[in-house]
Amino acid sequence: MTGLEIDQFLCRQDNFGVLIHDPVHRLTAAIDTPDPEPIRQALAAKGWQLTHIFTTHHHHDHTAGHAALKAESGCRIIGPSAEADRIPGIDETVVEGDSFTFGEHAVRVLETPGHTLGHVSYWLPQARVVFAGDTLFSLGCGRLLEGTADMMWASLQKLMALPGETDVYCGHEYTQANAAFALTLEPGNAALQQRAKQVKSLRAQGRVTLPVKLSDELAQNPFLRPDSSEIQEKLRRVGQSLATIFADIRRLKDVF
Repeated sequence: MTGLEIDQFLCRQDNFGVLIHDPVHRLTAAIDTPDPEPIRQALAAKGWQLTHIFTTHHHHDHTAGHAALKAESGCRIIGPSAEADRIPGIDETVVEGDSFTFGEHAVRVLETPGHTLGHVSYWLPQARVVFAGDTLFSLGCGRLLEGTADMMWASLQKLMALPGETDVYCGHEYTQANAAFALTLEPGNAALQQRAKQVKSLRAQGRVTLPVKLSDELAQNPFLRPDSSEIQEKLRRVGQSLATIFADIRRLKDVF
């Protein structure tokens, strides 16, 4: 199988723009459209023609470029069925368990609500990548703007079950702030300490912190680690349900 080409770049203030390209079939998809202009520039630099947009959720900073880019390219917009009425220009809706092809690659749909009620993530198993939108961030997770903590914990568990070598792409560059919070909960985590140093260095050089291996997130991200004895002791929640501990972590991050 021919490899998937991926181009990631910053949009707006801290959103990520991502283009994926299948060179055999000459297909190019944008994962969300935070701002049309950086996407146009990235397409031009690569010499790619936009054919698809994969939408993770309805928020404006993920759909702002949909209408303009579709008008210019005639691209096909795919997005979550539960949010179809809030996604500009949508052509095709998807739900949990759906799979479709993008050139040489299968794209599997995971419903990952919590940040919004209809949020989806796109997993390309052959390419070993998942586009998690605002459900999972490096060392963090999305705010519960529409859903509940139980809903988000269930969504994160779906992502946690993917192969460890999966590269995780997220909607925002939040890693440095997330690292500062994570260290307050699990300061004894050597893998987290190392990641925090790496992130600080990358950002000081103006470089991005993504993608990241899922295996690293499982070892470092407190939102994926409510079973950590250090975190449970810190929160005085030893032996409590993982969903309860996750909810505590999310509440603490909201006011950090």
